[in-house]
Amino acid sequence: MTTATTYGLSISLDRPFEATVEATRAALAAEGFGVLMEADLRATFQKKLGVESPPYVILGACSPSHAREALNVDADLGLLLPCNVIVRRDEMSGRTRVAAIDPVVALSKQRYQMNEIAPAAVLGITKFCLRTGSHSCRQDK
Repeated sequence: MTTATTYGLSISLDRPFEATVEATRAALAAEGFGVLMEADLRATFQKKLGVESPPYVILGACSPSHAREALNVDADLGLLLPCNVIVRRDEMSGRTRVAAIDPVVALSKQRYQMNEIAPAAVLGITKFCLRTGSHSCRQDK
């Protein structure tokens, strides 16, 4: 079952998991995002807990230009970096889900406005969603 959230942008694809991870990496790169870290939760759960789970990868994505702008405003914004992008297999639907944190939501608790940085980051993440192979990218509700 997919849990609806209000903090991300997501798509659901009829594509194998590994192909979706590779397409996600390529889409992020095309929009100027690098992948700084990768966490394979399925492998971690198996190794540390001895538990089987569906494929689930977290990619820590970063747009250097957006990150630099944000850090120039407030160096502690590094706490929100990198932006997490997940690729996971939804066992119930048999589809692969890609979701990215919405920078506007992530920055909404700040005491100052990020009017120039957050919208540009959202545009990049939305374009990334579209590049992963879907004609629509929706904000989770």
